[in-house]
Amino acid sequence: MIRSLHRWFGLIAAVLLVVIATSGAVLSIFPASEALTTPAAQQISVAELAARVQSAEPSVEQIKRAPSGRVTAYYFNGDQPVSSVIDPATGQPAGNADQSSVERWLVNLHRSLFLGDNGRIATAVGAIAMLLLTVSGLFVLARRSGGWRHILKPAKGHGDGRLHAIVSRAALPGLLLSSLTALWMSAATFGLLPEGADGPPFPADVSGKTGIPVGSIARLQETPVDALVSLNFPANGDATDVYTLTTDAGEGYIDQGNGALLGWQDASFIDRASALVMMLHTGRGLASLGLLLGLSALSVPLLSWTGIAVWLRGRTKRRPSSVAAGHADTIILVGSEGGSTWSFAETLREALTRDGRQVHVGSMSHFNPARWHKAERLILFAATYGDGEAPASAKGFLDRFRAMPAAQHLPLAVLGFGDRSFYHFCGYAKTVAEAAEENGWPALIPYETVDRQSQQDFARWGRQLSEALDLDFELNHQPEVPKTWGLQLASRRDYGASVQATTAILRFDLPKVSFWQRLTGNAAPDFEAGDLVGIVPEGSAIPRFYSLASASRDGFLEICVRKQPGGLCSGQLTALEPGDTVSAFVRPNPGFRPAANRKPVILIGAGTGIGPLAGFARANNTHKPMFLYFGTRHPSSDALYEEELADWQKDGRLTGVSTAFSRTASPAYVQDLIRRDAARIGKLIAAGGQVLVCGGREMAAGVAAALADILTPHGVSLVTLKAEGRYGEDVY
Repeated sequence: MIRSLHRWFGLIAAVLLVVIATSGAVLSIFPASEALTTPAAQQISVAELAARVQSAEPSVEQIKRAPSGRVTAYYFNGDQPVSSVIDPATGQPAGNADQSSVERWLVNLHRSLFLGDNGRIATAVGAIAMLLLTVSGLFVLARRSGGWRHILKPAKGHGDGRLHAIVSRAALPGLLLSSLTALWMSAATFGLLPEGADGPPFPADVSGKTGIPVGSIARLQETPVDALVSLNFPANGDATDVYTLTTDAGEGYIDQGNGALLGWQDASFIDRASALVMMLHTGRGLASLGLLLGLSALSVPLLSWTGIAVWLRGRTKRRPSSVAAGHADTIILVGSEGGSTWSFAETLREALTRDGRQVHVGSMSHFNPARWHKAERLILFAATYGDGEAPASAKGFLDRFRAMPAAQHLPLAVLGFGDRSFYHFCGYAKTVAEAAEENGWPALIPYETVDRQSQQDFARWGRQLSEALDLDFELNHQPEVPKTWGLQLASRRDYGASVQATTAILRFDLPKVSFWQRLTGNAAPDFEAGDLVGIVPEGSAIPRFYSLASASRDGFLEICVRKQPGGLCSGQLTALEPGDTVSAFVRPNPGFRPAANRKPVILIGAGTGIGPLAGFARANNTHKPMFLYFGTRHPSSDALYEEELADWQKDGRLTGVSTAFSRTASPAYVQDLIRRDAARIGKLIAAGGQVLVCGGREMAAGVAAALADILTPHGVSLVTLKAEGRYGEDVY
């Protein structure tokens, strides 16, 4: 088992780890270079250093000391900000302190792969993989050596396997230290560690005087330069400002008029530990250790190569489920958003294969008849996304299809998959069928649809296809049952009963999972607000999807549900009592969530559509500008999340909240709010803002029309915003 884990983690993570390790190895050179070029340290106080620097550069605003001992001053040269390495002996600039473009490029690659927060998550995953590889590799080495007592004996075997063992044994301590420190730093980046000391409160009372020589301040005289982290000077001419002193022991404020210490906060354990971890990981302050870790990191490309070579020699070939496109007589292309349509294609492939046909199954986005040398027929399975748009695996298909002349030797069948309760039922599939007819593609059988994954609809279509092909098969499709996990209702809040529109906010406890379950993939997956939870109601195999109002890090799963007339799933959900359970699974919805930047976000929703929007607000701990426009019936019956919205606005997670009520003396809808705030919304979007809309289709259409009117004078369209990923909808 340990060997299998080691092998598969290594194979999957090889490319990621090679990039991270190689960039880390090169970065280890910079701390050593910095240590060699830093001016000699001086056994002086911070007061002496600050006085020397201020004498040399009167406009100095900040002095910082790195763990390597390098002192940097930040000041102005005319009206241009400058940062220089300082010679502590004289206080004079000794060189430019700006990070080189090469080092900056390598740091960004190493930390985030140039992908922002997503890249940081990827590198954290890489650190986890490296930790698991080093630990599992240690156990594999022990077993290959004949036990822990013999682990340092010469490696057995030959070739790539022996080289892998020798190199990993030498590099393992460094790789283990690098991965552990990287995980600590990743945890700190994403707020998973306890918060360190916040620093003392800014002093309310100061002397109101200025001008005490920095060299005469007692606290600075008592503080050696070796303990300094940074010293911030008060703003010139501002008698209310203070000196801010940060050392390895803590942080405090000093009066610029009399030199008194106005407040002090000792550094916490987390602060001290994080500083140590940073030093161990980067080598800044421990240059020799950094070089050793860099040498260990250089082993990763070699270990990846030897590991893959050993695996390639031992692997067995597997028979593919479909033949290559160039050898197939039947081409089945699938356009699917959530993945369920693929299982229907597999059912057809199996039936045709049993009858001796050579079948290739692929995505509609890979449409390329020039490669289908032996194809005799083309079958398209097309789902629909949103208001008749292409699903994920059919992006770009329609443009290429329309631009290509019809292949007269290749009769075509189009089967649409959708839900008849939606206005644009099978809208994309219908567009594809119409385009085929316009282009003159010969029809294998007429265009048909499958409603809500109906086995009967699919079987009926299959009989038409069987007859057209002069074959004898029956498509007995068994729905692919998703892997579900039990959710127990923890609490519920009810709304709308007085207006016969029962609505509930349902909060479920997350199932407790062991480390082993997570390791083996048997745990419930992590999720974000805006993702979808599929609920499988009793008496049906077809799941119903609800937008999530919480993320897994919140410790619960929350949804908003309105009871629909005759609705099987909504009826069962709104009848749940605390302690009852449902079967559920999570489906990611990455296209509907706030972007990972500081640009403003405009949240627009109505009714239960507030669910994911509330989740976005709850997660806005960075306080990026976020404005909510919410429409509902009446404040006395349908004010969903009323208390939370007030709290989030108070603590800064929501910048503004505007609510429209349609069943009051002055009825209004959410699109009315949009038009009322046209000027502000136009400015927010012009500043790079993102719009996220959730709710019913009629509401979404009204909002889209209002936004179009607002944006047209600015030369912007919703099509442009969608193309830029700045307009997202989750409509039902």
